Formats: sequence, C-alpha cells, structure tokens
Amino acid sequence: MNSKAVDGLVDPRTRKLAKLVVEYCVEVKREESVFIQGHPLAFPLINEIYRECLIHDAYPMVMAKLDLDYTFYKHAKDHQLKYISPIRKFIIENIDVLIGIACQSNTRALANVDPAKIRMEKEHGKELLEIYLKRSAEGKLRWNGVAYPSSSQAQEAAMSLEEYEDFVYSSCLVDKKDPVAEWKRIKSQQKKICDFLRRKRSIHIVGDETDLTLNVEGRKWINSDGKRNMPSGEVFTAPLENSASGTIKFSYPGIYLGREVEDVSLTFKDGKVIHASAIKGNDLLQQIMKVEGADRIGEVAIGTNYGITKFTKLILFDEKMGGTIHIALGAAYPEAGGRNKSAIHWDILKDMKKDATIYADDKPFYKDGQFLI
Repeated sequence: MNSKAVDGLVDPRTRKLAKLVVEYCVEVKREESVFIQGHPLAFPLINEIYRECLIHDAYPMVMAKLDLDYTFYKHAKDHQLKYISPIRKFIIENIDVLIGIACQSNTRALANVDPAKIRMEKEHGKELLEIYLKRSAEGKLRWNGVAYPSSSQAQEAAMSLEEYEDFVYSSCLVDKKDPVAEWKRIKSQQKKICDFLRRKRSIHIVGDETDLTLNVEGRKWINSDGKRNMPSGEVFTAPLENSASGTIKFSYPGIYLGREVEDVSLTFKDGKVIHASAIKGNDLLQQIMKVEGADRIGEVAIGTNYGITKFTKLILFDEKMGGTIHIALGAAYPEAGGRNKSAIHWDILKDMKKDATIYADDKPFYKDGQFLI
C-alpha cells in the first residue's frame, strides 16, 4: 500500500498522476474505449485512472495483471508458448487507448526461467507487437506507460518505500503546482534538439569501449514529452537498418523480464550484431539474439531528464536519465521511419557522463552527458 495513504484516503499525488495521465498523456475523449492494465498492488492508481475516464465520458475496462508469469513459463508446453490469444488480438486491434501500469510484487520471479522458453513465447507474439506499433504510428491507438510504487521496486532501487514514492511522483512532476505546464516546457526544450538532429545524416558515439556509427538520414527524431511514458524526457529515432558499425559496451545491466544481463558488449557490421557478450545473463542474451530482427538496432535515444539521477532497474525511469543514451535491439517505431520488425524491443543503457562524446555529421554536439547546442 502507498505509505502516504491514510485511513483509506488516496495519496493526493496518486490522484494528480491519474489526472495527468488521462487528460494530458493520452487525452481521453468521450465514448472512447480505454483499456487499463496493472497489478492489484496498483489498485489506488488504477481506481483513480478509472474514475477519471468515467468523468471524461469514456468507456474504461480494467484487466488485472496477476503474478502468473512464472507458472506459465514453468508449465507451458511448446504449443502454449506459441499460442496467440484471439482475445488479446481483438483488444489491440480495437481499443482507442491503452494505459499500462508498471507495478510488481516480485521483480525477480522469472530469474530462473529457461531463456529458450522466453524466446519462443516472445517470437510468436511478434504479430501482436506489429499491430500495436502500426496502430500507434497511425494515431489509431494512444498509449501510456506509468508506474505505481511498490515495495519490490523500491528494494530494487535501494530505497525505502517512502523514498521511492517521492522519487516516482517527483519524476512525473506531480509534485509541481501545474504538471502539464512543466511537461509542455520540456517539450519545447526538446524540440530544439530534435530540430537540430533532423538535419543530420550520421551519428557517431564514442566512449568507454565504445565506437559506434549510425546513419539516421531521412529518419524522424521523436520528442518524448510524456505522452507515451510518464515520466518521460528523451529524444529518439530509428537508424537505417543496415548502417550500424562498430562496438558499444553498456554501463548498466540490461533488464529483461526481471532478469539482469550485465556488462553487455555488442559489435555491429552492416547493421547486424556479429558479436554479443555479457558477463552475467549471457545465456539469455544469446537467446534474444536468435529472435528475428533482435540483432539489429530499432532505436537510438538520448536521455534528457536530469531530474532522474539514479539507476532503479525499471526502464521506464532509467532510459530517461540525463547523461545517458540507450539503444533498443529489435522492433523500431514506424513513426520514426524505422522498418526493423521483431518480437523484441529491448532498451539497454550507457552512461555518457565521463570521457564520452556524440558527433552529428562529424561535429560534436554532446559531451560528457551535456548537450553543446
């Protein structure tokens, strides 16, 4: 339970976050179908989002995300791992708005699951991800991912629950008098970066054990301003699929379904990974590399949220950290011009705050975690 919810009353920041998500992030409209998904631990936020949707004359539906993943992967046979539920497909094909709430009771539940089973299940879910991304790019599906603080996530972040709550709500700027005005200000600041980068052809990333070049000519840089993630704060694009060349070593562990893959190093040639290694979780990394399209870059991004200063092992926050970049292996966002398709979209972070530079068309525009433009 939220530590500041007393005598059944909801933490006012939870209510303020729900209002921000419904009114600003996804802009729920009259008679729209809204699908809300989250763990029962997130009930206070789920309830407030549900309430706001009703106030806005929408048609909200809630699906509880129970702790069944371990049971599924332990007992599911091959035909069950490959099965695509027609109900899930119908929902993705027809809803207007999707709100997903990140909240877990056990972040390590899948730590010992066979990576081959995870790969098989993800591979056969590719069709659903493609529908999701296509409808999103066309503007037919609006979505937002938001977090509700839980004790397990606080433990991962090495914080007390109260500290973690403060971190979550301050990152979303609901501790400010007018959060919407704050996010609009961030949008304006990030637009300048996107406008600069959209005229560039090449990106060259140099840092610790890293020398990677990418071609981004003709691709659109997206201004992530809280509409799809809350919190947000990044600019990103999809590089040309055959352009990645060189090596990148990531500073932070890649987190995939609660499993940590540490000291990931990837070497690319003609856009494709030709060597992948990790000190910990290498078995999972190698299985992911076998998924079609997961050996190419679907996204390259720069975190711009300097209010997030701590790695928490929840990508919703971590990928936004100012002074970091991240690369996503697998599926690209079509709205950025990306064409790579995969059942995987896996973000991994690199710290850029020391002895690191990013060049655009051979000229530095970002150095040691700060923009030079």
